[in-house]
Amino acid sequence: MDLHGTSALVTGGASGIGAAVVRRLAGLGAHVVVADLKEDDGGALAAEVGGTFARTDVTDSATIQAAVETALEQGPMRTAVNSAGIGWAQRTVGRDGTFESAADLDAFLRVIRINLVGVFDATRLAATAISRSEPGEDGARGAIVNVASVAAFDGQIGQAAYSASKGGIVGMTLPLARDLAASGIRLNTVAPGLIDTPLYGSGPDAEAFKAKLGESVLFPKRLGYPDELARMVVECLLNPYANGETIRLDGGIRMPPR
Repeated sequence: MDLHGTSALVTGGASGIGAAVVRRLAGLGAHVVVADLKEDDGGALAAEVGGTFARTDVTDSATIQAAVETALEQGPMRTAVNSAGIGWAQRTVGRDGTFESAADLDAFLRVIRINLVGVFDATRLAATAISRSEPGEDGARGAIVNVASVAAFDGQIGQAAYSASKGGIVGMTLPLARDLAASGIRLNTVAPGLIDTPLYGSGPDAEAFKAKLGESVLFPKRLGYPDELARMVVECLLNPYANGETIRLDGGIRMPPR
């Protein structure tokens, strides 16, 4: 699939993994819509790659649709990557055993709304736009990649909400791919392990912490780079036979309980 002259949508595209994907897609000739809440970072990145920033809240369907419509204005939409998400950790039962200290249900629901419902919402709207493109070889119209996490499989203590949200993304990968096959759209999921993103902070303490985390990776013993994840995402988008699959990209790590 040739991306020159096409448009692409990347949710959570202002930083980290999403930003690396934006740069990769722009390098392949796509006009990328950076869909994010971070206006300063997103706007700067869009300017850097010749794309467009669209302020997007993935819990608000109207803003997702507006971002998709922005992409359609730039050319036929062929690709979308959903990487927007948040982290959360809290034990199910509090230390004092009171109902009040039990896991925060509102926080659980917020994680699900952003990480899972937001991904599905963006997928259904992006796929609708992609379905309007003229079919190419084999009737292909485009492809979508959703970003999950190894927490979908190896959730740690306190990660019930996060793992449920990412597990949901993995669980809907095949049925979504089956649904979208009728429209000539492929869909895959990439599940990253420990990736070096701004979430870890910066400075000597942050670097020492990341080095310690990297020791648990099978090989290479370091955190992954955002561009390594972006390369896998782009391969899933461009490889015409990749469909309905979840791919772990984690250096072989299997997360311990804590």
